[in-house]
Amino acid sequence: MLEGWIQIALTLLIIVAITPFFGSYMARVYLEQSTFLDPVLNLVERVLYALVGVKAKENMTGWQYGRAIVYSNVVMGLLLFFIIMSQGWLPLNPTGINAPTWDTALHTTISFITNTNQQHYSGETYMSYASQMWGLGYHMFTSAGTGLAVGIAFIRGLTGRSLGNFYVDLIRSITRILLPICIVGGIVLIAAGVPETLAGVAVFPTLEDPNISQAIARGPVAHFEIIKQLGENGGGFFAINSAHPFENPSGFTNLIQIVAMLSIPTSLIYTYGLFANNTKQALLLYGMIGVIFLGFLIVTAIGEYNGNPAVNALLGSQQPNLEGKEVRFGWAQSALFAVSTTGTMCGAVNSLHDSFMPAGGFIFLSNMFLQIMWGGQGTGTAYLFAYSILAVFVTGLMVGRTPEFLGRKIEKREVVLASFLILLVHPIAILIPGGIALAFPDQLAGISNPGFHGFSQVIYEYASAAANNGSGFEGLGDSQPSPLAIANGTQPTATALWWNLSTCFSLLAGRYIPILGLLLLADSMSRKQAVPYTTGTLRTDTGLFTGVTAGVILILGALTFFPVLALGPIAEAFFIAKGIG
Repeated sequence: MLEGWIQIALTLLIIVAITPFFGSYMARVYLEQSTFLDPVLNLVERVLYALVGVKAKENMTGWQYGRAIVYSNVVMGLLLFFIIMSQGWLPLNPTGINAPTWDTALHTTISFITNTNQQHYSGETYMSYASQMWGLGYHMFTSAGTGLAVGIAFIRGLTGRSLGNFYVDLIRSITRILLPICIVGGIVLIAAGVPETLAGVAVFPTLEDPNISQAIARGPVAHFEIIKQLGENGGGFFAINSAHPFENPSGFTNLIQIVAMLSIPTSLIYTYGLFANNTKQALLLYGMIGVIFLGFLIVTAIGEYNGNPAVNALLGSQQPNLEGKEVRFGWAQSALFAVSTTGTMCGAVNSLHDSFMPAGGFIFLSNMFLQIMWGGQGTGTAYLFAYSILAVFVTGLMVGRTPEFLGRKIEKREVVLASFLILLVHPIAILIPGGIALAFPDQLAGISNPGFHGFSQVIYEYASAAANNGSGFEGLGDSQPSPLAIANGTQPTATALWWNLSTCFSLLAGRYIPILGLLLLADSMSRKQAVPYTTGTLRTDTGLFTGVTAGVILILGALTFFPVLALGPIAEAFFIAKGIG
C-alpha cells in the first residue's frame, strides 16, 4: 500500500514543481514577450500569418473571436469527414481498411474537432494510418490549440485586456507550446518502446501453436500518443487506449502521460496570476483545486485498494480491485490516471473505468459534472473563473458589498452568462438525451448491465461527451460493425446509430455554446472601467473568499447533479456493501 501512495505523491510533486516554470513560459508566449524559441519561430509565424491573411496586431471582439472558431472548425471538420470516408482509396492504408458507416464518421469528426475524442470504434480496425495521422492527429493539435486560445482570451478579458486574435492565438499555441513539447515527448516515447512505423501489421506464430499465426497491429503511435496526452485529446491509436502495451508500455511512459495531461491545465492558473499581476490569488485557487483533486483521488484510491467486499469474502482476505486494470500499473497508478483524465477532460484511459468501485465512478462523474478539476484545455481555467464570478456575486449579496472581480463590477450580464454556462447548458446536454435513452433501454441504449450500474453507464456517456472528455464506462451498444464486418454482410445496428447521433448533440452543445458564452463574458469584463480598491472592496485574493468559491463550486454541482449520482454510483455502493450487487 505504501509503495502505491509514494508513487502518487512523487507524480504530484513533479506537477507542482513544473507549474511555475511552464506557467511563466505560457504567460511570456501570450503576452508576446521574448522566449528562447523566438529566433526560429518568429519567421515561421510571420509566414503562417501571411499565408492565412492574418494581421498579428488585429484584436477581435467576443463575437468575432467566436465566429472565427466556428468557421475554422467547420472547414476543418469537413476536411476530416472527407478523409475518413475516403480512407479506402487514400495512401497509408497497409491493411486495406474501408470507410466506416456515415454515422460513425460523423460522430468521430465532431468528437475530434471538439477536443473530445470520444471513440465509438476500434482504432486499429476502423482507421487507416492516413486517417489517424492526417485527420485525427491534425485535429488533436488544432482542437487543443483552440481550447488554449479560448482560455487565454478569457484571461485577457478578465484582466481588462483586449481578447486578442483567434488565429494568432491558435498558431502560437501550436508552434510555441504544443509542437515543441510533442517533438521532445515523441522522441522520449520512442526511446521508451512506443512504436513509430508506417509498416503494416506484424505476423507471428502463436505460443500455443506455431502453425497458427497472429496479426499484431502497430503504426505511427509515438507522435500520436504525446499530443493525445498533452492536448487533453485522449483518443487512442488502439481500442484499449493507454492500457495497450504499444501506447503505454511501462511505468515510465505512464508517468510521462500523467505529467503531460496535467501540465497545461495546472500551469494555466499560474499564467493567469502573471496576467493579473496577482500570483497570490492564482496560488490560492491552485491550492483550492489541488485540495479538492487530492480528496477525489484519495476516495478513489482507497476504494480500489480495499477492493470489492464480495470478492474479498470469497478469497477470505482483502485484495485490491484489479479487475479491468493492467498489472504493470496496479491500483495506485490506475486510480491516479483515472482521476487525472476525468479531471482534466483528457479522456485517455489506462484501465477500464467501468470496473472501478462505485466510489471511483462517483468521482469520475463528479469531475465531468464540475469540469474544473483541473478542467479542459484552456476552457477549464475559464470555467474556474466563471465559478469565481458567481462566488463574488453570492458573497457580495451576503455582506452587502458591490460585487467586483479584479476591480471590475459584476453586473446582471456577467451573472446571467456565468449562470447560463454552469447551471443550464451542461445539464441540458447530459440529462435530456440521457433521459430519452433510459426511457428506451432496449431500443436505443443497448445497456449491458441492469440496475444502477447501467444507469451510470448511460449518464457517463453523455457527461463524457458534454464535458469534452471522451472516456467511457463502456457496456453500451455504441459501436457499429467494423468496415470488414460490413463488407462481409453484417448490418449496422440501431443502438449504435442512436449513440452516434445523440452524443453529437452533447458534443456540440458542450463545446461551442460554453465557448461563445465565455468569450462574451470576457468581452463584457474587458470593456468595464476598473475602479480602485478601497477598504470596502471585497478582496478575492484571500483564503476566506477562496473557501467560499470552493463551497459555491461543490454546492452548485451537488444541487444540479446529486439526484443522478444518487441513482447511479451511490445506490450501487449501498447494494455492494449489503452484498446484493
